[in-house]
Amino acid sequence: MRVIRLGEESSKVGADVRAALASWGRGEGVVGGVALLGPQPTGSQHRVDAVVLLPRGVLVIAGVDLPDPAMRLDAPLTAQWKTDGWPLTRPDGVVNPAVEVIDTIATITRHLEDAKVEPLPVGTVLAVGPYVSQVHQPVSDLLRGVRVLHPEPGTLLTAARELATHPRPCTVRQARAILHALAPNNATLAAIDLAAEGFSDTAAARDLGTASTTVIPKITAARPGPARADGGRGGQLRWLPVSAAALVALLLLTGILYAVASAGDDNPEPSGGSGPTTVAASDVEIDGQAFAPKGTVADTDCAAHAYGDVQAWLERNRCGELVRMRYESTADDRRAAVLVAVLRFPEDALAQDLLAVADQPGAGAITDPSVEGEQWPGGVTPYFESAAYASALAGGSLTLVQAVWIGAPSTPDDADLTRLATLALDIPAPE
Repeated sequence: MRVIRLGEESSKVGADVRAALASWGRGEGVVGGVALLGPQPTGSQHRVDAVVLLPRGVLVIAGVDLPDPAMRLDAPLTAQWKTDGWPLTRPDGVVNPAVEVIDTIATITRHLEDAKVEPLPVGTVLAVGPYVSQVHQPVSDLLRGVRVLHPEPGTLLTAARELATHPRPCTVRQARAILHALAPNNATLAAIDLAAEGFSDTAAARDLGTASTTVIPKITAARPGPARADGGRGGQLRWLPVSAAALVALLLLTGILYAVASAGDDNPEPSGGSGPTTVAASDVEIDGQAFAPKGTVADTDCAAHAYGDVQAWLERNRCGELVRMRYESTADDRRAAVLVAVLRFPEDALAQDLLAVADQPGAGAITDPSVEGEQWPGGVTPYFESAAYASALAGGSLTLVQAVWIGAPSTPDDADLTRLATLALDIPAPE
């Protein structure tokens, strides 16, 4: 997914929306598409946090800031919201924040209809924060294509897959028309390689699937002609079976040759992408704190596994290798997930430059492999948006550590998580 910033967030939780979208990485590996951050729809005085054009739909994301974090949020579209069983009240008297953003989202939908672009399903996401553990919605609201959620990468990705349900992918030409309608004359959008983001680069499949049968010539059976001396009624009627038999024979021969050729290849080369995941045999102990290994992944494309300003820097500079190590640890009887990323550079100055970028608040970070489909062992899903952070530099090697609680909210200034992240800097990385 390509993330393009057009304006400021419309809410505080919009920063979490931006981080979640950026964590999916570029390309169609996770979901594809183009995310416009902070757009102000034509005809509206208000911004939304994001409009996401996916190959099979449009997602409009509007942030809703709650007064306080909540474990449970009851969020009907047409009735009062409740947080942890208590009616939601705000100083301005609003009892249902959804009302404030539904009109803006409807404006975007009408604008796309007026622009006469390719009709795609338009889903609505109300991103709530600062933190909500569980959101309860009426089934009727879900059927309307509305999701209320705390914008973590996993929950937002699930909403995208549920709401973007067009039966065929949008073509590059159609996607450009939609982007032009949303952000006219934007040079950055015009230069995006939309085919790399999952949009179809040809309309052939679409044209065939939607063609009217009235323009397809009807094939009628020929009347029997006089018999030929060889007993046949014409060479054309016998050509198709013979050709089909020859094609089948050719395919069988090709398969046999491939099987024989590959039988002796005991160590095939990987086809690309992330390297194999390996798991260390035993725990690592640092100053009396145990870290249980949960897998290590090595890659050479460092930028593909980062987001935010860190990703932008890696796209412009050389990085020799990225090693991501996952660990679990405990503090005060709570489980924590720890992601240790080691970036190796051919020059010490490059590592120093990236450290200056990564240490800035909100600058992005390295993504956990679970974002790319490499699930965290044990059936858990840690989210690293609000992680405690630590960094260390050793020559041309830069170590970035993120630590979060498993199954509980985290904050960057949590003392226990900060201690775990700092200790994890000393975990040795494989050479």
